[in-house]
Amino acid sequence: MAVRTLNEVPAAAFADLPISQEIYDAVADLGWEAPSPIQELALPALLRGEDVVGLAQTGSGKTAGFGIPLIEGIDPDVRGVQALVLVPTRELAIQVAEEIQKLSRYSPVRLAVLTGGAAMGPQLSALRGRTPAQLVVGTPGRILDHLQQGTLRLDSVRYLVLDEADRMLDMGFAPDVTRILGYTPKERQTALFSATMPTAIRGIVSRHMRSPQWLAVKSEAPTVDTVEQVFYNVADRDKTRGLRSIVDAEREPLAIVFRRTQHGAAKLHRQLERDGYKVGVLHGRMTQPQRNRTLDAFRAGKIRILVATNVAARGLDIPDVSHVINYDIPEDVETYVHRIGRTARAGKGGVAATLVGESDIEAFDVIRRALSVQVREEKLSIYA
Repeated sequence: MAVRTLNEVPAAAFADLPISQEIYDAVADLGWEAPSPIQELALPALLRGEDVVGLAQTGSGKTAGFGIPLIEGIDPDVRGVQALVLVPTRELAIQVAEEIQKLSRYSPVRLAVLTGGAAMGPQLSALRGRTPAQLVVGTPGRILDHLQQGTLRLDSVRYLVLDEADRMLDMGFAPDVTRILGYTPKERQTALFSATMPTAIRGIVSRHMRSPQWLAVKSEAPTVDTVEQVFYNVADRDKTRGLRSIVDAEREPLAIVFRRTQHGAAKLHRQLERDGYKVGVLHGRMTQPQRNRTLDAFRAGKIRILVATNVAARGLDIPDVSHVINYDIPEDVETYVHRIGRTARAGKGGVAATLVGESDIEAFDVIRRALSVQVREEKLSIYA
């Protein structure tokens, strides 16, 4: 398995790529002049029709990396679903769909978003209407529901994308993904993107992909370079005070605070709300309309602190997030990387702070040793 890195490909501009004028105009409207590193690697291979395994951290621009070839490959004269994008969460499905719509503004693609927690009626209309969807973006559980009910057929799929593949497997979707792949033609182009490459993904690659190009964005650290990473030793009973001191030290923070459980997130949300903070909460028990309202308020700055479970660790692309705060220690280094990837997006800086209680020291040491960048220790003002 030979992995190509950015050092092995020439620097490119979008004008140098074999893309249509419609795509080029859409890219120009977005203000993009040059591809991101993963786009620079993946676009030529995917546009040639090759299978690709792309290794890149979150927030690297991979949606356009697979979205542009997808749009270029849609045949307007063919009925049925020609492309399928599988993602782990509803939020990521919505963001992928929105970006593809922006990229296809001059060559429109009929698109359906199929996720759990959303009404079936609009999904059925998108699949069965007079102009049925050519592209489906969705989560494995809901995609499988439609397949088993006969409301979705994938026998015309020519282009398949597995996005955030490691997270899908972490969330227990491996059996669903395997079943879904069985509904698609063997003669198709497949792109798989992931921040990490666990053994289970290698099995999918070997069984379901055709001599893929392995592409990686080489980085000295598995985390975004512009994230300032710090940690604070704190008594478990003082974590909420410590969190308030971090937030209060900033003029206008826009912070995501991660908790491990829904109960913990709801409890902290109530505490901060009683203290007068502009705070919202995001977890898996909320309906999609509730999530959308919360995220819209957070993007608009009406909410300055978003308390969230790991449902927000992937798929949220909010460029102005200034802080990610790990109130609870992440389960592993991959979760740490994806959580802190919510800040320092689109070339901006950001701070990732971790509150390390007495019971967290050993687990956080494991995470620190796995990183090739230093996480700086600082002292909370409550202990000054």
